[in-house]
Amino acid sequence: MLAIVLTTVLVLRFPGQALLVSSAILALMLLLGLGLLRRQLTAVLQLFRAMSGTVISYQDGDYSFGLHWSRNDELADLVDAHNALGNVLREQRLDLVQRELLLDTMLQNTPVAMLLISERGAIVFANIAARQLLNQGKKLEGFSLQQVLLQVSQVLRDAIAKGGDGLFSSALKARADKAIENDEEDEIYHLSRRNFSLNGRQHELLLLRHLTLELRRQEVQTWKKVIRVISHELNNSLAPVASLARSAHELVKRGKTERLPEILSTIEERALHLESFIQGYARFAKLPTPRLEPISWSELINTLQAHTRFTLLGPLPEQASRFDIAQMEQALLNLLKNAHESGSAADQVSLSVKPLHDLLRIDVMDRGSGMSEAVMSNALVPFYSTKRSGTGLGLALAREIIEAHGGRIMLSNREGGGLMVSLILPA
Repeated sequence: MLAIVLTTVLVLRFPGQALLVSSAILALMLLLGLGLLRRQLTAVLQLFRAMSGTVISYQDGDYSFGLHWSRNDELADLVDAHNALGNVLREQRLDLVQRELLLDTMLQNTPVAMLLISERGAIVFANIAARQLLNQGKKLEGFSLQQVLLQVSQVLRDAIAKGGDGLFSSALKARADKAIENDEEDEIYHLSRRNFSLNGRQHELLLLRHLTLELRRQEVQTWKKVIRVISHELNNSLAPVASLARSAHELVKRGKTERLPEILSTIEERALHLESFIQGYARFAKLPTPRLEPISWSELINTLQAHTRFTLLGPLPEQASRFDIAQMEQALLNLLKNAHESGSAADQVSLSVKPLHDLLRIDVMDRGSGMSEAVMSNALVPFYSTKRSGTGLGLALAREIIEAHGGRIMLSNREGGGLMVSLILPA
């Protein structure tokens, strides 16, 4: 309006130069408009640059920045929405950090050793238990699994190399000489392996659970159960024997001896039953020192096949091995018997013998129901059995025999169902 008034006044005073004056005024107005527009655009561009900077900060996980816009227009609504988004992200980030801290504290302090392995074999996470077990408490992240396995026991290397879940023992029975036996404590572990995708890449999680203390508690409970079983069996045999002995005594006093043969026969039957019962437990409690002598594998397999049915996988070693023949037959027959009682078809029970450098590996396999983690954790405990009429001595006796020969026993579930019992023995 001011420009129109000014133009009118100038035209009236300088009618001959009206066109020139009008052009000058329009140019001035254009310059003023451009200046005002530039000022407005500069403020908007600064706001957009600030907004771009906060978005980059959000991407980096920093939600401490906010925006300010003093004008009351549409951009003010955009700034308010942006600041509200930042507040929500900041609260969510704080909650996530607290949860991650709690999760990390739990993972670091769990007694289960945990290793997270990338698809290239590098360790990307290891908790305190894993560092203590595998690297004397030192950091493991950044090392490859193969590097770490070079400094651990052969038992653990074999368990990891075999693949799958399984139970293994890291300490074996040792003997000072033939007369004195010094038993080392078995350190028993359960290995679990799981594969999953993390950030679009394949990873493997290894879990090593130390079961020794738990098994000790289980053994105490098991021995209490054994004492009750033995006491019950003794009472069942000794009570009728004592009663029959009193009856025989009374009959002799009365001179009525015609029933004595029947009474003595019953006493003999109960005594023989009790003797057989006690001898079965005594064989496990005091396994004799193995008498090592050369064994032909073809002869041993023929003997086993005469007692039970199984499929032999692969060729047998040509070189003879030195074992206690009776004990090795007993151990393998126990394992084959368990395989047949697992629910597996008879033609799917198999046995293989493979040389491994200076060791020998015997695998007894079936296609039964396998073992749950709880059952596998207790399977090697003496007198532990999931069968109503089982003694719980089959696997435990096999373990005692194998360890007496300087070897070890491992249990693992097979892919597709079933159980594999692996015996690792000196060649």
